[in-house]
Amino acid sequence: MPDSAIRVGVIGFGFVAKTFHVPLLKATDGYKIAAVSSSHPADVRAVLPDVDVVSDPQALATHPDLDLVVIASPNQTHAPLAEAAMRAGRNVVVDKPFTITVEEARNLAAIAREKKVLLSVFQNRRWDSDFLTVQDAIRRDLTGPVVLFESRIDRYRPDVRDRWREVPGPGAGLLYDLGPHLIDQTLLLFGIPDSVQATLAKQRRGSRTDDYFQLVLRYGEMVATLAAGSLVSGGSARFAVHGERASVVKQKPDIQEDQLRAGVLPGAKDWGLDPDDAMVYGGATGESRVLEAARGDQRGYYVALREALLGRAPNPVTAEQAATVMAIIEAALRAERDGRGVVPKVRGEERAAWAR
Repeated sequence: MPDSAIRVGVIGFGFVAKTFHVPLLKATDGYKIAAVSSSHPADVRAVLPDVDVVSDPQALATHPDLDLVVIASPNQTHAPLAEAAMRAGRNVVVDKPFTITVEEARNLAAIAREKKVLLSVFQNRRWDSDFLTVQDAIRRDLTGPVVLFESRIDRYRPDVRDRWREVPGPGAGLLYDLGPHLIDQTLLLFGIPDSVQATLAKQRRGSRTDDYFQLVLRYGEMVATLAAGSLVSGGSARFAVHGERASVVKQKPDIQEDQLRAGVLPGAKDWGLDPDDAMVYGGATGESRVLEAARGDQRGYYVALREALLGRAPNPVTAEQAATVMAIIEAALRAERDGRGVVPKVRGEERAAWAR
């Protein structure tokens, strides 16, 4: 691909596209949003007045004048649209969750290899301040060998809304919504677990899909607990890492989503600047000290993707890595159903994808 603007088509113009993909693409050098697929053209033109609006997502997936197709449509459409785009020779970004099943994920990975196109998954929260802070603390061995890792995304959203994520169907529910972020981050830190246990629940009145989950990932005697709830108004730490010598606790989450919702543009003066520092607690004394929070910048995903498209760097989030996340989700669903720990079914190429 020539070292010029990458022509992008975006499928879907709902919350995810408007809040994340479009602002991040506009704020990252090297991209030009050329087309959007949406049934609400006025909404698109209010934000992107010069783009081509296409009503049919299949038509955008195979659009001849695009270098990259970004799929930000409902979860069950990810696999067929990604396949159509790749068979037309387009590079593809798929929002999380990558697919509904691990079988679909592996099929897409195989098509990408066959067609020699780049297929990537939008794991933007690898560039969140909270995760970067904890990742750095683990790399610096501030806690000593980790024995317990806790990661949570809790919110207070008591009202069940009439939207596809909360209507029973393939890919609905909180595990498919927030689970991919928590799982992906944990795999980056610790690799593929030995086993997965899971609890899913419908805790809000009138809830029809899971709005709470807890996963327990075992790495020998090390335990990682990942959880998300919809009736938690405060008090739970975003991350807690406990090791043989010390603990690191990051209380509040990254602020970039809140900034994007408020209309703050990526790259603004205070973009990604986290006011909540982490704390390190000494194991023997409990003595505490401040660990300065890293600065988040989710543009890092699209910067890395641009370099990959131009042949200067590896794919930032590979299809094999994303397939592993789907394998963990499927293991969690089996574990919840059977009431026992389940060994995730992961292939050799997926294990290798986490070794770099």
